[in-house]
Amino acid sequence: MGKHIDTPVAAAELAPYYRVCDAIALLLQPHAEVVIHDLKSDTVCHISNNFSKRVIGEPSLLDETDFKPTETIIGPYEKVNWDGRRIKSVSIVLHAEERAIGVLCINVDVTHIHAAMQVLGSLASVPVDQDKPAALFKEDWHERVNEYIKSWTTHRGIAVADLGRSEKQELIRALADDGAFEGKHAAAYISRILGMGRATVYNYLKVEQDA
Repeated sequence: MGKHIDTPVAAAELAPYYRVCDAIALLLQPHAEVVIHDLKSDTVCHISNNFSKRVIGEPSLLDETDFKPTETIIGPYEKVNWDGRRIKSVSIVLHAEERAIGVLCINVDVTHIHAAMQVLGSLASVPVDQDKPAALFKEDWHERVNEYIKSWTTHRGIAVADLGRSEKQELIRALADDGAFEGKHAAAYISRILGMGRATVYNYLKVEQDA
């Protein structure tokens, strides 16, 4: 899958990493490129899934960066590919007998991920000053019940699905005090949300009224 050049150092010490590069690139295909730099010759000696248009044997130019052979993992950091795509990268310094012999760089194209995030963000966002359409929500007691239950459970740090018997009783009493059961079929709707029968909801309401 990958292309490489066997320099004296690479053949003996870096070659075992070639399959690792190929495996990473294959797992993340087509979004990842994996490159190995031979520190002794300061050249690129292996590339898996080449999309950076680097050439095997070309200078790595690591001495022109802030690269320090004493480091182990560098990044993650962001780069820009030749075609403008955004690349998230991480580099691992490879050692043999406590000597830095190479650098393995994993470059992941995150352009499509950022585009998807922007699309999802635009779909999910609602303008801060955007009011709910009065015609749709004026009589929508479903919305009011949903917001009340969300506020009630959030304040207590518990999910609706995790409510116990006593908590459901407390919530039903709170909903009743807030007038939630004035809506037509409200009891049936609330019983479905809380995962209980309507008869149980009515019993809880009766207990509240008798108290």
